[in-house]
Amino acid sequence: MEELVGNCHRCGCEIYCLDGFFEGLQKDDELYCNACEEEAEK
Repeated sequence: MEELVGNCHRCGCEIYCLDGFFEGLQKDDELYCNACEEEAEK
């Protein structure tokens, strides 16, 4: 099951919940995709 949760605050890509697992990160009430979060940590 795939459900659209929202868009990444930084790059705008769509973020989904896949089979109950959130494919991203919520930080300060904003959504970020995994790629943007990894880039921010560098």
